[in-house]
Amino acid sequence: MADFSKQLSKYIPIEAAPIISQWINDTGCRFKVTRSRSSKLGDYTAPFKGNTHQITVNHDLNTYSFLITTIHEFAHLKTYQQYKNTVKPHGIEWKNNFKNLMQPFLKLNIFPSDIIQAVSSYMNNPAASSCTDLQLFRVLKLYDKKESNVLNIEDIEHNTIFCLKNGRVFQKGEKLRKRYKCIELSSHKVYLFHPLAEVYLVKD
Repeated sequence: MADFSKQLSKYIPIEAAPIISQWINDTGCRFKVTRSRSSKLGDYTAPFKGNTHQITVNHDLNTYSFLITTIHEFAHLKTYQQYKNTVKPHGIEWKNNFKNLMQPFLKLNIFPSDIIQAVSSYMNNPAASSCTDLQLFRVLKLYDKKESNVLNIEDIEHNTIFCLKNGRVFQKGEKLRKRYKCIELSSHKVYLFHPLAEVYLVKD
């Protein structure tokens, strides 16, 4: 049985690594650390055409975000093992599995108190993603290594011109429910941005 603890401890708290390593072995899961994806932190793919379960997690998450995202995706794997595709992706079955899988990590005392508080609140009704729970996402972001000139969308003024890390330039618009409507200046297409999306101001 392979021990992935050493590799995993580069991304998650060292105390948590043996548990995740055991999960990978027990499920035969293909676990991949991937490039950063703005649309998601991780994902789960069910077995297909002879392939095994696959979980991917973005490489640039802080250790707590990486661990919580990993638990989130393993909850999908467990739910698929139990119910295949007969239940909703984030229904009560997944929520119960997420809560159960989170328990051993809460007992390890590896999370700072503010994350424990946010996770406990989140576990009362886990959402489709930790990104969609603003309280949890906001607390997890506090542990990111952040460049001094990076701002969050919610912190800049209406109509402000900003750019992303890849150089694409947008203008901030109105807030629609939970996200901000922004227009890409080159294409005039409208995109919705998470309030905590990281952006850079465009200098005159």
